[in-house]
Amino acid sequence: MKIKNWIYTVALGAAVSFTGIQESSAQVAQDRYFRAIGTPHNPKVQVSWNRYHTNLALEEIMKDMAKKHPDLVKLESIGKSYQGNDIWVLTITDFKTGKAEEKPAMWIDGNIHSNEIQGTEFTLYTAWYLAEMYGDLDFITQLLKDKTFYIAPTINPDAHDNFIKEANNQNSPRSGMMILDNDGDGEAGEDPFDDLNGDGHITMMIRKSPTGRFVKDQFDPRKLIPVPADQKGEYEMLGYEGIDRDGDGVVNDDGIGYYDPNRDWAWNWQPDYIQRGAWKYPFSVEENRVVMEFVMKHPNIAAAQSYHNYGGMILRGPGAEEDLNTYNATDVRVYDAIAKKGEEFMPGYRYLVVYKDLYSVFGGQLDWFYGGRGIFTYSNELMTSYLYFHQNAGRNNQDEQMKVDTYLTFGDAFVNWEEYDHPQYGKIEVGGFKKNFGRLHSGFLMEQDAHRNSAFTILHAYHTPKLSVMDVQEKDLGGGLKEVTATIYNERLIPTHSSQDIKYKIERPDYVSISGAKVVAGFVVENEDFNKLKEQKVNPEKIEVENIPGMGAVKVRWIVSGNSSYSINVDSAKGGKASWKK
Repeated sequence: MKIKNWIYTVALGAAVSFTGIQESSAQVAQDRYFRAIGTPHNPKVQVSWNRYHTNLALEEIMKDMAKKHPDLVKLESIGKSYQGNDIWVLTITDFKTGKAEEKPAMWIDGNIHSNEIQGTEFTLYTAWYLAEMYGDLDFITQLLKDKTFYIAPTINPDAHDNFIKEANNQNSPRSGMMILDNDGDGEAGEDPFDDLNGDGHITMMIRKSPTGRFVKDQFDPRKLIPVPADQKGEYEMLGYEGIDRDGDGVVNDDGIGYYDPNRDWAWNWQPDYIQRGAWKYPFSVEENRVVMEFVMKHPNIAAAQSYHNYGGMILRGPGAEEDLNTYNATDVRVYDAIAKKGEEFMPGYRYLVVYKDLYSVFGGQLDWFYGGRGIFTYSNELMTSYLYFHQNAGRNNQDEQMKVDTYLTFGDAFVNWEEYDHPQYGKIEVGGFKKNFGRLHSGFLMEQDAHRNSAFTILHAYHTPKLSVMDVQEKDLGGGLKEVTATIYNERLIPTHSSQDIKYKIERPDYVSISGAKVVAGFVVENEDFNKLKEQKVNPEKIEVENIPGMGAVKVRWIVSGNSSYSINVDSAKGGKASWKK
């Protein structure tokens, strides 16, 4: 009996009962776990969503997803990064119900700025959740029958791993890994950060000084607080830890960085002297060019989401006031409807407009997707301190951060001050918050916020067009002729063509065709009440429709001869396909 008990205990993780008979996966879950609402009960791919994954781990997870869900997940490299790493894209859809490229699609990416690594986790969570919940939730099952998701967890894989593995602060590097001459002295990358205490985090340097303006808090010596204007302090701030390697009198002024991948997109792009970080010309950043080429090859992408940090924001364009007229009022109503609903289930997140509520951005990804491709696009700034104590303390509130370190991470977020003999500054102290605190989610906050942001992107994807042929009517005209009128209805908020798309004719028209009947004439019905029609004299059997509005319809009409049966088919690049048969 003891041996059997031992076998049973060991076999818990292997899904084998004490009798030695293999149990089904479903039975294991039934016996050992109680299902939580809205969460995969027994996922085929096991992932811990309370930590960050390196490129190696990401690739392993994505390949496992494709292997375990062959009818739902395809993995491909769409190109290479500057350092030759693959830029992976997961295509998530029910492949048994149609080709991925023939369904309305949602593009999701993260980590364009390399220090914003939770964007990688949130995009991957979305892909994982969709695949694992298919078949368990009717909503997700139907969604993947109707839609396609193209998901790129990191579009900056080089610097993604650099941020994780190398000594960095919360803000470095934001760029990719091209090393440029940041300080303009003719040499590139000669004065990067120096990890003086070797802990993998670039924290702060302070020094005692008779003219210092700070003192250590007597109740909490981690905190440096400014003294009143008329009082004398004890410490001065020296900035991030490092050494002046090139002898120019400045510390850390020529490391990885300078260019900004989110100022490189070919919409309202401005040169570097206007928009810091723009570098040479649009799409001079290799990784962005790879993404652009994929999007151009997939005209079915009707919606997009990019993940950044920090601030708890749901952002839409325009990035600059000069571009204000690009965002037509009709499209803004769609943006507003989706984002305001998102605010309701994303505590601490606010719906904002980039140029008006933040700052001007030229050449941003957000604006290229909408301005250049007519794709309804949001950019979410992930993480907000509201998630800690459900209070709006504001960004970089030292008192709140210290409370988090004390009561929620138990000292794991802060490196205590430690003396160091600096070759240039003399005796200093090094310490402060780690690179993975502040802008990034602590582990215990990750899965909840990942799910809420995924729910927002799923809502967005749900509202990409869904077309149906309804209310087909026939009218006998005599002489062997009859009039066929069909209503093409869009059941979702997003139109088949945004206003920007229509204005610049970015995408082809929608086609509504009739087959099986001899067509004499074809029309778009502009006003049925007053019988106002627009005839299409060339190829009348295939009517070209400029747009099928969200939660709206268009009507087409044919004059046909004969009494044979016929079918009506709709073909829209961003709206997918629909059909009706007599």
